[in-house]
Amino acid sequence: MCLAMPMKINKIDGSLAQCEAGGLTQDIRIDFITDPQPGDYVMVHAGFAIEKMSEKEALENMELLEEIKNAL
Repeated sequence: MCLAMPMKINKIDGSLAQCEAGGLTQDIRIDFITDPQPGDYVMVHAGFAIEKMSEKEALENMELLEEIKNAL
């Protein structure tokens, strides 16, 4: 099973972005998205940002993942 995780971009350095979600900070590649900016939310899979998303979408997605975690 593959799972993509919504994360918020905090800082950009070239083609790498420092992203955060749920207290976890990770450097990810941003080659596949157009015009990434700090503050943007992105869907991350295998270390790559694969899609930009709105803050509302990201927060709803994170809430759902938290519910799934708590159910397990």
